[in-house]
Amino acid sequence: MADYETVIVEYGEDMKGANYLAINPMGKVPSIQHGDAIVTECAAICTYLAEAFPEAGLGPKASERAAYYRWMFFAAGPLEQAVMSRALDMEAPAEKAPMLGYGTFENTVDTLEGHLDQNAYVCGDRFTMADVYVGSHVEWGLIFKSLPVRAAFKNYTERLASREVHKRARAIDQALIAEREAES
Repeated sequence: MADYETVIVEYGEDMKGANYLAINPMGKVPSIQHGDAIVTECAAICTYLAEAFPEAGLGPKASERAAYYRWMFFAAGPLEQAVMSRALDMEAPAEKAPMLGYGTFENTVDTLEGHLDQNAYVCGDRFTMADVYVGSHVEWGLIFKSLPVRAAFKNYTERLASREVHKRARAIDQALIAEREAES
């Protein structure tokens, strides 16, 4: 595990203050600073960290590279667009769906389901950083009901949640939440 410092950025003013806008001009989280490098956008952060810390073994092997990049960008593009379009009631009429990068919500979700139904993890049988990113979309989607509950999604998130590192990450999150609640 790499050493790191967590900096809590309060929603609202902190995200729009000059200090944070110097890191991310869009005022969005998450963002990381690693030495002189600043990386924003979740998929980019995940990809960067896998490459910056190869000893963690989360980057793709040569045989996994195509699936790794395909599903990282699928989650960052078509999946996120489809979910947000549905959440905002902005889905296109059927005749205009081909104009969208994701087509339809149903096709996007079915595509992801088909892949996860056939593979334990995004790249096959091995957990990679792509599972951190794709898994966060699927977990979030099931929790907040922006994705339908399907066996492939449920089984996938159960595999992710059973990993010891996932449990440790959730414990860190819960401790930070408790700390913030105690301060307010």
